[in-house]
Amino acid sequence: MPRVPRLHSTGNVFHVMLRGNNRQIIFEDEEDALKFLETLHECRNASECDIYAFCLMSNHIHLLIRPGREPLGKFIQRTASRYVYWYNAKHERVGHLFQGRYRSEPIHSDRQFLSVLRYIIQNPMKAGIEAAPGQYPWSSYHSYADRWDGITTTDFALSMFPKRADLLAFLAYKDDYVGMEMPEKKSRITDEQAMRYLRQVADISTSHDFQALDRWAQKKSVVKLRAMHLSLGQIARVTGLSKSTIGRWID
Repeated sequence: MPRVPRLHSTGNVFHVMLRGNNRQIIFEDEEDALKFLETLHECRNASECDIYAFCLMSNHIHLLIRPGREPLGKFIQRTASRYVYWYNAKHERVGHLFQGRYRSEPIHSDRQFLSVLRYIIQNPMKAGIEAAPGQYPWSSYHSYADRWDGITTTDFALSMFPKRADLLAFLAYKDDYVGMEMPEKKSRITDEQAMRYLRQVADISTSHDFQALDRWAQKKSVVKLRAMHLSLGQIARVTGLSKSTIGRWID
């Protein structure tokens, strides 16, 4: 089946999401997140694009971006492939890290731009990782609030408000915007906690160590994680296994 051509927004601005393969974790530690930001910074400068917001979550990435000298797809491909090459070497793994093709939605108005900007900034809040913007380190909020990260283009959003404080108040206001993601049932156990449980029950350091275990050891760990009230989706995210495999093992 041929790919459907991507839509072009009026202002050529897009909300982009990259997700881990099978929703698995793509940032194991702080070094991983820092490396992705370093790669994003380098590719941004080479492409001369504008990145109005980013947020790195444990198993996915959000960007609000206006392409520069090259098409959006080429920029995303270059950024992702550079990170995956480094990540696979570090974690001694092979194969895909991201789930298929990136997803994108075109931005058609200033109002939609601001809604998506706030949605991206509030992703950690919606996941229960922070109580208010600014507590989570891996987003563009800090560029808008107090210190430029070298990546985020802030002038456009700031120009829409009389004062910086007004924009920050807007970014902190909770709403029900869902963006491209389908709402999921919220768990009281975060993915970070789930990863700690996996390390404990499987006696490993990373999710890639888990993938190197034999099937019997993996199955025993999955059964233990399920007994700790992790959902099938959450177990899939931290282990890299498919939901169907996990479902068969815990029946």
